[in-house]
This record gives sequence, C-alpha cells and structure tokens, in this order.
Amino acid sequence: MSYPDEEILTILKEVKIIALIGASDKDDRPSNEVMKFLLTHGYDVIPVNPLLKDQEIAGRKVVASLKDIKKPVDMVDIFRKSEAVEEIVDEILTLNHSPKVIWMQLDVIDKKSAKKATKAGIKVIMDRCPKIELLRLKVAKR
Repeated sequence: MSYPDEEILTILKEVKIIALIGASDKDDRPSNEVMKFLLTHGYDVIPVNPLLKDQEIAGRKVVASLKDIKKPVDMVDIFRKSEAVEEIVDEILTLNHSPKVIWMQLDVIDKKSAKKATKAGIKVIMDRCPKIELLRLKVAKR
C-alpha cells in the first residue's frame, strides 16, 4: 500500500489517544514493543485484548473491547490477522465516537473493510507500522 508521507506525518502528529487491539503482555511480541515505543513518544495507548482484561501492560490497564474504553480514541491500531479486521471495523462503526484513523499493522490488509470505514469518514492505513513510520519520518517525541 502506498500513502504519501505527508498523510502519514499528519496522522502521527494529530493522533493522541490510540487503542491497540491485540496488545500482548509478552516483551518479545511486536505489539508489546510498539505499544511501549508509542508510550515513550507521548501517545496515550489503551491496550485491548479480551484474554488479558483488567491486567496491565506497560502500566496501562487492558480492556476487553473497544466498547470498554470510556473516552474517544483518535486511532485504532490493529495487531490482528487480516481475517479479524472485518469484525473489528464493524465494532468500530457501532461506537458512539468513531476514531479518526484505523491503522492496520504490517501484513494486515482488508480492502473491503477499509472501503467500509472510509465510507464512514474514517481514514485507513494498511500494512504499515506507526513505530517504523515515526522513526522513518523522524517525528519528534511529544
């Protein structure tokens, strides 16, 4: 997928609160590494994983689903397989406050769900990692 650097840069500068779906408590998992990186860069990251509900990852309480988050989020970062994206996007579209962005991690692509989200006014980034993009575009810590 190809996105203009300016679009990625704008998203990364405007987003403040991120729901990270598929968060892991295992230090060697990419979702754990990316979550900690985003936290050190000033983002408010809310880990989402029904198997780890009420536990903590990097000092943040894990919620079971997006509906359990009490405040609006700017971005939903999906660390799940492509096959899980449709269900996640459908849940996003039922929320009272839609995020501005749905970000699908490396190798996560669902064009049908992306089209549905875009039609609902949500920006979609697929097959990219915010950590890699922050480093590549040299975005300063907040």
